[in-house]
Amino acid sequence: MRTLIIIPTYNEKENIPLLLEEVMKVTPSEVDVLVVDDGSPDGTGQLVDQIAAREKRVHILHREKKMGLGTAYVNGFKWGMARDYQVFIEMDADFSHDPKYLPVMLQSLLTHDVAIGSRYVPGGGTVNWGIGRKILSRGGSLYSRLILGANIRDFTGGFNGWKRQVLMSVDYPSLRSDGYSFQIELKYRAFLKKFDIHEFPITFVDRKVGASKMNRRIVIEALGRVWSFRCRSHQNQSLPPA
Repeated sequence: MRTLIIIPTYNEKENIPLLLEEVMKVTPSEVDVLVVDDGSPDGTGQLVDQIAAREKRVHILHREKKMGLGTAYVNGFKWGMARDYQVFIEMDADFSHDPKYLPVMLQSLLTHDVAIGSRYVPGGGTVNWGIGRKILSRGGSLYSRLILGANIRDFTGGFNGWKRQVLMSVDYPSLRSDGYSFQIELKYRAFLKKFDIHEFPITFVDRKVGASKMNRRIVIEALGRVWSFRCRSHQNQSLPPA
């Protein structure tokens, strides 16, 4: 299956060359990478341009300014849909999602519609996290699972794979969420459509280089939106068929 790995970037110049090199090593030739760069001041986009010029499997989508994780993925999905990719993978640029799990992700997508690299199934975990961040992240996934009634252990994680028909069915262009809430909403839409969702264990390692884009405000804001996702789905279910 032609696969596109989408990697949003903002000031990841120190990470992205090494990450792309590792991704190329562990994936077959039908797997390409699209870097979606939000006008990084550190020159990330220009560096990826140089890599793409010599590596045909690497592509870049330049955006003029920092516009958020959610729209980066939506733009990446649109780019890939226009080029007939059949599988889409979301991945962070900072090595918190180890490329060694990509073959596991690809294998999982042969038999499932959605694959989630999960920190919260047996065998998964996190490294270099303080107790506060652990509580916030694990609690956020538990909270989302309880409110939305979906048996997804890692609702907020960002290492996810989707078959093309899943994204088309959930109307991905209409997604307006960002950050954690984007991941929650997209997974919830797939759950409501009764797609086969599989979680496999990963160890999430906190970034070693660069600054994290995630903070407590973003997480709390995401959790506040969980109720709106639930209410909207109930409203849709109550509407008469067209």
